[in-house]
Amino acid sequence: MRKCSKPEKYIYLIMNKPCGYVCSAVSDSHKTVYELLTPDLQELVINAPRGCRLHTVGRLDCDTSGLLLLTNDGKFSHRITSSVVSTGSTTGSAVTKTYRATLLNSVSPENQKLYINRAAAGLKLPPEKKYGEQLALPAILEFESSYICKVTVHEGKFHEVRRIFRALGNEVTKLERIAIGKLSLQKDLEPGQWRQLTDNEKELLMIF
Repeated sequence: MRKCSKPEKYIYLIMNKPCGYVCSAVSDSHKTVYELLTPDLQELVINAPRGCRLHTVGRLDCDTSGLLLLTNDGKFSHRITSSVVSTGSTTGSAVTKTYRATLLNSVSPENQKLYINRAAAGLKLPPEKKYGEQLALPAILEFESSYICKVTVHEGKFHEVRRIFRALGNEVTKLERIAIGKLSLQKDLEPGQWRQLTDNEKELLMIF
């Protein structure tokens, strides 16, 4: 297989990922986010030399929507997903990810304070699938209503946001990523739509 040390042109895309799509290049059971791209970009997913392929920067679960980045710049992708910040004995990404979670059960103002404080101290995430109990880095919770909460995390453990609320005795019924670092998902980008990052957005992500 051909290897590529550097693409002829770096591509940086922002997508509003809809629910029901996976971030894999091939899937037997679900549509993939790459099917939303134009044919010329789809070619860069499958047929470009290794190291130059267009790929998602991290992943969003099939049932999670929102801000998704795609690029063929491996160094940029690594910086967003693998730069680390230490908190105690654990490490996570220096680039935060912010989600909006809709909860199954209403949370009273008193319990909102409890949720916020417990998440800020770092929670033990309950086991899920092949992952056992894990310690999460401190997370920032901001309630927008009794059912809706913004969550900012420094890492990307499996189903982390959903497990945070499970540890707090609640369940997430809807989850949308609304920001990566200083880059927020704009309202004019409808689910399934994507575009090139603007120069201002690149600056927010320190691409230049």
